[in-house]
Amino acid sequence: MEALKVSSRPLRHLLHMASAITPSTSFFIAPRRTLSPRFFLRCCSSSSSSTSSSSSSSSTATKVGGRNRRSSSTSASPASSSTSDRDAIRSIRLKKVEELRSKGLEPYAYKWERTHTADQLHGIYKNLGNGEESNSESDHVSIAGRIVARRAFGKLAFLTLRDDSGTIQLYCEKERLQDDQFEQLKIFVDIGDILGVTGSMKRTEKDTFYSSTTFRIPTKFFELRCSYMETGYINKLQSIDMYVDMIANPEVADTFRKRAKIVSEIRKTVESLGFVEVETPVLQGAAGGAEARPFITYHSSLGRNLFLRIATELHLKRMLVGGFEKVYEIGRIFRNEGISTRHNPEFTTIEMYEAYSDYQSMMNMAEEIVTRCALAVHGKLSINYQGTEICLERPWRRETMHNLVKEATGIDFNELGNDVETAKAIARKTLREDHESKEIASIEVCTSVGHVLNEVFEIAVEPKLLQPTFVLDYPIEISPLAKPHRRHAGLTERFELFICGRELGNAFSELTDPIDQRGRLEEQVRQHNKKRALTIKAEDHADENQKRSDDDSYEVTLDDDFLTALEYGMPPASGMGLGIDRLVMLLTDSGSIRDTGVAAVFGRGTPTCHDFPHPREAF
Repeated sequence: MEALKVSSRPLRHLLHMASAITPSTSFFIAPRRTLSPRFFLRCCSSSSSSTSSSSSSSSTATKVGGRNRRSSSTSASPASSSTSDRDAIRSIRLKKVEELRSKGLEPYAYKWERTHTADQLHGIYKNLGNGEESNSESDHVSIAGRIVARRAFGKLAFLTLRDDSGTIQLYCEKERLQDDQFEQLKIFVDIGDILGVTGSMKRTEKDTFYSSTTFRIPTKFFELRCSYMETGYINKLQSIDMYVDMIANPEVADTFRKRAKIVSEIRKTVESLGFVEVETPVLQGAAGGAEARPFITYHSSLGRNLFLRIATELHLKRMLVGGFEKVYEIGRIFRNEGISTRHNPEFTTIEMYEAYSDYQSMMNMAEEIVTRCALAVHGKLSINYQGTEICLERPWRRETMHNLVKEATGIDFNELGNDVETAKAIARKTLREDHESKEIASIEVCTSVGHVLNEVFEIAVEPKLLQPTFVLDYPIEISPLAKPHRRHAGLTERFELFICGRELGNAFSELTDPIDQRGRLEEQVRQHNKKRALTIKAEDHADENQKRSDDDSYEVTLDDDFLTALEYGMPPASGMGLGIDRLVMLLTDSGSIRDTGVAAVFGRGTPTCHDFPHPREAF
């Protein structure tokens, strides 16, 4: 295998010793799988001899930080024992920082002149023969990264260094190092440290390589921690798991790279079709464009409450009023509602609006965006998601909500007219055989036949829509921003896109009549208040196990400025919102929406749905 032979320049810590900043540094130990290392670094560092206290620290660190770092104690709880271990490790490594500084070595460097990445070196020196070493001046290289594995024995030390591109083996030989640098290497360099090194390349004999890398370390950070931490303590730490997860498991960072590729492909697709990207306010005076509980903040200078946006829709439509014909925005949306593997209180969408088109054109746009992203990530249109084969070949299925509900349940809502009580009774009777009472309880607070139809669809149809399906023509009661259907009274020109039983997109032929729009939004407020009253009444007569969340307890307000804007005239248009997080879930085979982005407050664990309130559906 190829090896990197080090020059006489000092071995240095590039950024920091990881354990000097976090009590969990003993877990900065290894990637999920160690890539076959092909390069070795022959290490050289500088000067002073190690003191007996340093040796003692090393011995203690090995005892605490190694495989048997946990001292058994029958009386201590798992959480307290692990906390004690981490405190001991942190103390030891802080002492190492002090010792390095006492020797004139700064453990938190300002920069490092790097000539190559690990992956580049693998490519450049792939043709070195067994035992061959690159000794020319041009072959003197410099790299940097995190140490994820190490083993020292006798006069040799092997370390695995990982950077953003991959891994490389560092081969450190005592005879090649100056003075006592080899001892300093063994004492001061720990797993988790970020290191900068220089040297030359060499390929070793295959047998020699494998005999020096037989040491295996626990591979999973979370599994290791869960083995001796109480579950409650893990939950408290979920908000800081993201970066630790990336350190221990490089494939986590790969999801973020794919996400970046997906967002880039979305931009290229819509801009190639003439759409202009705009940015609209995150803080808004009225939370409009969707029906969802908003986050509320207070603006001190203005002396008033403001809302974090629950959609970008109404401000993008203002751009159409102002004269733009094709606009889009990729932005964060905030909804103060439930958390599950499919829902996060903050998420990313793309919303786009095109003048002089209807919702049929947005179906074509959705197909174009998703298929281009799939090809960018996978190079094909057949993908696997959580064990299910998904075919993204166009065209995708298109079917009305009424037909899908009739197909799944036998209920023909076209025959029920406007009799909401009869619709509720039939729905309850039909669903009771296959669904729990908790699932169908939402039907009780429905205020119209359209709402009942939607609830039945969500319970009986939505989970079964695995292959890409456009669900068309939603009831007018649940679609206040969509144009009335030009052929079917009581319906709107609206579709939602479902893949793997999850809503991925939502689109309308946009309502442009300002009088109709005002009436619809005012009716939405009345229906919401009525539903809220029914929910409160139902909960007053329910036991604790049957009570739903208070998702409907917020107030819905009108955006009067948007209604005024419509009176200036908005051209006929179609609009669509696509959930980027859910698209990334699909294309990266991620089981939780929080695994698709950098989660902060809400953590990156995978709670079960029953741990949280029932969330209102979002993109």
